[in-house]
Amino acid sequence: MPTDAHQLARSVARLNRRLRQERQSDLTPTQLSVLGSVRILGQATPSAIAAHERVQPPSITRTLTSLVEAGMVIRTPHPDDGRQVLISVSEQGEAVIAAERDRRDLWLTQRLHELTTAERTTLREAAALLERLAMQ
Repeated sequence: MPTDAHQLARSVARLNRRLRQERQSDLTPTQLSVLGSVRILGQATPSAIAAHERVQPPSITRTLTSLVEAGMVIRTPHPDDGRQVLISVSEQGEAVIAAERDRRDLWLTQRLHELTTAERTTLREAAALLERLAMQ
């Protein structure tokens, strides 16, 4: 018999997989995640982005390099530390984020309308709890 933890993990993974199927970008899920993190953080160092993504700096460097090459982010010299760079989202990156978010939200909104008011309320409450779990 599956535990609560197993059922929750499986459900979250399935929903995540289904939401990813709505993607139409050529970017990988990792690239989209990093792009979203850069947008949230604003102009940030690769180390700060790696910490936010909870990955090692060498991993983030490869991803950021691919995003720079794709025109999704901009790399600029750090004003106070010549050894550092700052990363920010380009206009093209903002457009990709917005398009992907709109497509995902449209699909999810349509599915939510199929639920009862009580079910939507339950999911709204669960979303706050899931966010809290993810931040621990």
